[in-house]
Amino acid sequence: MSDTKDSNGNILNDGDSVQLIKDLKVKGTSVTLKRGSVAKNIRLTDDPEEVECSVEKVKGLVLKTCFLKKV
Repeated sequence: MSDTKDSNGNILNDGDSVQLIKDLKVKGTSVTLKRGSVAKNIRLTDDPEEVECSVEKVKGLVLKTCFLKKV
């Protein structure tokens, strides 16, 4: 299994906190996650380019690691 890395190449682990580096629209909702929002306690998925997390009022999000940086 390959390592899950953020946009800067830092290795991510279960339970890490990450910060968004770009405004992202959440499909199926009217919510836009702002740049700088922090997602705490992430969970790694089977895909090394995706992590599962909860941000603000949106639970169970799957975000691409290319839009994240480790805090």
